[in-house]
Amino acid sequence: MEEIFLLGRILFVYLIIGSGVGHLMATDAMAGYAQSKNVPSPKLAVQISGVAFILGGVSILLGIVGDAGALGLAILLVITAVVMHPFWKEADAQSKQLEMISFNKDIALAGGALAIYVLFYLADGLGYYTITGALFT
Repeated sequence: MEEIFLLGRILFVYLIIGSGVGHLMATDAMAGYAQSKNVPSPKLAVQISGVAFILGGVSILLGIVGDAGALGLAILLVITAVVMHPFWKEADAQSKQLEMISFNKDIALAGGALAIYVLFYLADGLGYYTITGALFT
């Protein structure tokens, strides 16, 4: 089970860390999109969210207070879904569909992060290939 938990963490953070790197590598393009969604200080918001995705992903991957990293990611993903992908505001059918897909992806990832949070909480001190124990025990 320990190996499966580690593999699941690796697969989960593949997308999360990749997204964070993308935020930092394509900040200007992503800031333009954030600006179109009326995000204040869009460039800074993109950079902060990119760093948060990377830190949360690394936290889960390495098991460095992985519960805190997973909970932080869950919160960030719900906020991102609501702020950046409000499909209910779109009039164009194609734009609405694309935003709904992104919204659903972020909500599903938030659910996965919450499940990982619980696993870190339950696995505290059990040697599940982690560097530290859970923060919230």
